[in-house]
Amino acid sequence: MKGFRFTQYIPPKDPDKNNFDNLLNIFLQLVTMTGGDVAEALSWLTNLDKQYNLTNPQYGIGDFIEDLKTKGYLTEQNQKGEFKITGKAEQSIRKSALEEIFGKLKKSKGGQHKTTHSGTGDEKGTDRRPYSFGDNLDQIALTDSLRNAQVNHGFSGDYLLTEDDLEIVENEVRTQTSTVLMIDISHSMILYGEDRITPAKKVAMALAELIKTRYPKDTLDIIVFGNDAWQIEIKDLPYLQVGPYHTNTVAGLELAMDLLRRRKNPNKQIFMITDGKPTCLKVGIKYYKNSFGIDSKILSETLKLAAQCRKLKIPVTTFMIASDPYLKEFVKEFTKVNNGNAYYSSLKGLGDLIFEDYKRNRTKRF
Repeated sequence: MKGFRFTQYIPPKDPDKNNFDNLLNIFLQLVTMTGGDVAEALSWLTNLDKQYNLTNPQYGIGDFIEDLKTKGYLTEQNQKGEFKITGKAEQSIRKSALEEIFGKLKKSKGGQHKTTHSGTGDEKGTDRRPYSFGDNLDQIALTDSLRNAQVNHGFSGDYLLTEDDLEIVENEVRTQTSTVLMIDISHSMILYGEDRITPAKKVAMALAELIKTRYPKDTLDIIVFGNDAWQIEIKDLPYLQVGPYHTNTVAGLELAMDLLRRRKNPNKQIFMITDGKPTCLKVGIKYYKNSFGIDSKILSETLKLAAQCRKLKIPVTTFMIASDPYLKEFVKEFTKVNNGNAYYSSLKGLGDLIFEDYKRNRTKRF
C-alpha cells in the first residue's frame, strides 16, 4: 500500500561535536527552563537519555557530570554541597540564547550605533562635500580629490591639486542608547500549560549578550515586575522564576524611569514583555488588586506614567504575548498615550521583533 507514515522527528546529533558538547547544549537549555535548578536539570537529562539514548556505554551521564565540574561549569563549593552552575556556565547560557535567537546575525564592530545625522564621528559615511577650512585631513576622500584635479586641470604640465579639488567624506555621528527591559513574572506567565517565562528569559539573555558584544557602550538594565518591581543583574537571568504575583505595571514603569534618569545619554527606551493587563497597584503600604477585567483605577495610573514617559521622550515598546481582544485594547490605548510601539507576538517570534525594534530605534534620535 502506498502512502506516508508520519513519526516524531528526533534531530540527529551534530557529528562535528563530541559527546560532551552535545549534552552540554541540552543541559544549558534545561537549566534555563528549571530556573537554575541543576539537580532538576540533571534529572530531566537522565530521563531524556533513557528515552532518546543520548549517551553510549563509553560515555554516560556520570561522565558528563564529572566533565562539567572539571571544565568549570559546575561547582559543589557551597554551604549545602549542592550542584551550582558557575559564571562560565551563565555566560555559556547567554551565548547559547544569542545563537538561538539572533544566530542569523553577522558579527560586526561593537560600540556605537548609527543615526541619520552626520558630522564628527567614528565611522566614515557615504556622503561627500567640498573641503572647508577646519576639516580634518583624515576626512579627505583622496581618490575623489585626485580625480577632481585631473578633471579640472588636465594632465599637461605640472600636476596641480588645489583646495577647490578636495572632497570630504562625512563621518556618521554615533550615539549611545540606554535600554530598560521589563519582564512580567506574574503567575499568568505559566498559566494554561504554556511556559512563557523561559522564552522571555532567553530573549533577555540574548539581548544582553548582543549589547555586551556588539554595542558595549550601550547600557541595558533589566527589571522584573509582579506585585512589586525590582532590578536584577544579567547573571541572575537563568535563575528567574514566576511567582504568585499580580501584575503591577506601574511599579515597573516607575523603576524603569528612575533608572533611565540616571543615564546621561539622550537616547532612552523601555521594552516591556508581558502577557496580560495591569492588575495591581501599591497604595501606601497596601496592594490594590483586581484581576477581573480592566480596572479603571489601575488603568488611570498606568496611562499617567505612559504620558510621563512620552514627556521625557522615553518610548515604551510593548511586546504582548497574548491575543485576547480586551488586552489588545489596553495595549492600544497605552501605546497611543505614550506614542510608542506595540507588538502582539507569539513566543516563537518574540526575539526577532525585539531585535528589529532595538535596531530601528538605534537609527534615530528620540
